[in-house]
Amino acid sequence: MVRQNKPAKQKLYRLSLVENSTHRSIRSIRFTRTRAVCAVAAALVLFILLIYCVIAFTPLRRAIPGYPNAHSKKIAIENAIKIDSLESAMLRWNLYATNLSRVLAGEATVDFDSLMRQSGEVRYLSSKSEEELRASDSLLRETVINEERFGVSAAAQRSLPVEGMHFFPPVKGVAARGFDSAEHPAVDIPASAGTIISAALDGTVVYSGRSEMQGHVIVIQHEDNVVSIYANNGEALVAGGETVKAGSPVAIVGSRPGDPGRPYLHFELWHNGHPLDPSKYINF
Repeated sequence: MVRQNKPAKQKLYRLSLVENSTHRSIRSIRFTRTRAVCAVAAALVLFILLIYCVIAFTPLRRAIPGYPNAHSKKIAIENAIKIDSLESAMLRWNLYATNLSRVLAGEATVDFDSLMRQSGEVRYLSSKSEEELRASDSLLRETVINEERFGVSAAAQRSLPVEGMHFFPPVKGVAARGFDSAEHPAVDIPASAGTIISAALDGTVVYSGRSEMQGHVIVIQHEDNVVSIYANNGEALVAGGETVKAGSPVAIVGSRPGDPGRPYLHFELWHNGHPLDPSKYINF
């Protein structure tokens, strides 16, 4: 008969806790190598879980470098609010710039909804070819120099600083909303419906039309690249191309479309393409 090899027994190890003076065994643990490895692995896993729980669910996590604390979270929320406000302001500026470019080009203005439908792009430049733009520019130069159509030639007249101009108040009243170059480049002057609005300076009406957002709008070009804008009008008294004098009637106070119970004048003043605070130059 062939002897069968018996499986080798696993070696046993013993961990004893012995009193030093009497050599009396206090505690003794027997284990194999496999059990020892499993026990060490389990202890390591439990230790890692304990560290994770302490860091994740206690205020100790704030001591980790780079972990957001209450102050950093507050700053992040404030920055998110500012970014949202800036996006809204940029959208309003895009709408205003688009309408202003259309006004100067003699085209109809666009409303807010139509601007939103345009894939996020605002048209500041003309879609005409370079040759057409050059021809238009030459024709404009010739018209201004030879005919002085609008009578506002900076080369033929002495340029005056804005501070030296005498502005006529369009209406009398106290501003309900002040000037803000980023969000509200104008002043809103409450007035009774039907009040006459006067031109702030001598100039030429370059636009007179109705906007879906601001009612009747009047844009007047003055000397030295000064432009005044009168919006929320109930009725326009002048047409495009007319020459007006300071203090002459140009429109009648109305209210913003959709808000008939609050009549007021939305008045803007621009110089060299930059908005000015009308309250610094006009005594309303």
